[in-house]
Amino acid sequence: MKILIIDDDPTIAELLKQGLEARMFLVEIAPDGERGAFLGRTGNYDLIILDYNLPKMDGPKVLREIRLENRHIPVLMLTVRSELLSKQEMFDLGVDDYLTKPFLFEELLLRLNALLKRPEKTEGEILKIDNLTLNAKSKVVKRGGQEIYLTRREFALLEYLLRHSNQIVSRQQILEHVWDYNADPFSNSIEAHIASLRHKLNKNNNRNLIHNFTGRGYKMALNKLNS
Repeated sequence: MKILIIDDDPTIAELLKQGLEARMFLVEIAPDGERGAFLGRTGNYDLIILDYNLPKMDGPKVLREIRLENRHIPVLMLTVRSELLSKQEMFDLGVDDYLTKPFLFEELLLRLNALLKRPEKTEGEILKIDNLTLNAKSKVVKRGGQEIYLTRREFALLEYLLRHSNQIVSRQQILEHVWDYNADPFSNSIEAHIASLRHKLNKNNNRNLIHNFTGRGYKMALNKLNS
């Protein structure tokens, strides 16, 4: 899961980033409204955490710009404002939830998890193919019952491939959904992570599940020629 934090307070933004990354989220930070609006309109995020008061462009304007692009990304607003009018204004603009500062990280996490349980992702917390299982909630990966340690990026890459099993996904799709916005499209980082994943998943004579399609991308499947 990829989250964009739009907040000009570096202390809050960094604390949120560290807490979310510890739970296997991929996180980017935008320090002002203009940058946040640009990333929110053009990036591929699963959720946005948006502060109300921002330099260059305030939270309501950022939200309005994102919604004008028909981007229906869940947005959680953070603010020191607790007046009912402000809340009604936010919901009218299309915010999905609203949390008043100061807040407990545990409460924010509960709200994020609730927002991320969109219909297309609620078929189950367990993703499975062959004898490989990924628990999206506990962040545990097992093959043949044995737990496999993955880095945060490897876990995100594997989850993305599993959610698109039997589909060829391009390098560009992987860059947009698993890597940071500013990732170098010409680096071999994806290939290196794919190789590392294969090495970890294919131990003990397990069959290969990640297949290359030259010039097209990768597919997670039991066999390369599956549908």
